[in-house]
Amino acid sequence: MLYRVRHVTRYAYGAPVDLAVHMAHLRPRPMPFQKVLTDSITSSPSPARRRDGQDHFGNHVTWLFLDLPHEDFEVTSESLIDVMFPPPPPADDTLSWEAVAAAAREPAGWQAAEFCFGTALAPIDAETRAYAVSSFPPDRPVLAGLLDLTTRIYNDFRFRSGVTTISTPVSQVMRRREGVCQDFTHLMVSALRGLGIPARYASGYIRTRPPPGQTKRLGADQSHAWVSAWLGPTDGWVDVDPTNGIVVKDEHVLLGWGRDFNDISPLRGVILGGGSHAVSVSVDLDPQSEDAVS
Repeated sequence: MLYRVRHVTRYAYGAPVDLAVHMAHLRPRPMPFQKVLTDSITSSPSPARRRDGQDHFGNHVTWLFLDLPHEDFEVTSESLIDVMFPPPPPADDTLSWEAVAAAAREPAGWQAAEFCFGTALAPIDAETRAYAVSSFPPDRPVLAGLLDLTTRIYNDFRFRSGVTTISTPVSQVMRRREGVCQDFTHLMVSALRGLGIPARYASGYIRTRPPPGQTKRLGADQSHAWVSAWLGPTDGWVDVDPTNGIVVKDEHVLLGWGRDFNDISPLRGVILGGGSHAVSVSVDLDPQSEDAVS
């Protein structure tokens, strides 16, 4: 599926910012299943210096350094991406979840091993582990358990914006049974890690559709988060979206992954001055015809 993505983040400061450094995870990650045809990042004001590189996880990172006073700051990321996540293997043909957890502790699982450990936002938590246990009875194939857990989170938790923040603990999400995509992703990552199954926090975009008969609103698409879980050294990683109860296929665009949101925040930084501030985000994820690449 071919998409054109436009992501605009705007900050309005209550007082001038004298100096600023911003770190952006806003360039989609090239993958075998995701071809990045074009991508760009621009800002207003323009940075005095810019540096592009990769983080520990191999994600694209852009650092923007501003050294002149400014009362507003806007970052625009635009890209053209061809994406189609590979279909997962037959669920019953995957290793048992216990075998996957054991493989993560062996040399063959070294690249997955760091995603077994808890973090501040996705801790090893007894409550989330207990919630996951019914999806992973002894010897169950790991993908069958993952699909079951994805469906249960989708059915048991209500999507409701404004009731949590990015730092809301998973224990509170468990009690409230509501939240947004970051909450459900952290909860599922926490649950899987509690069982010893490596799980990554994936960040990117998801296509949204307008109600029947209505026109899609500009800027109404969303930054999104979902889970990438390890099936073992043979089958590798599979991406599932607990917010929507689906296996990721062709309506998601991947920016990158980390242990939790803190590793892959789209935009964060340090400023000198500024006082209070207001932020707004606009995302457009538009399907394109093949003519767009010509």
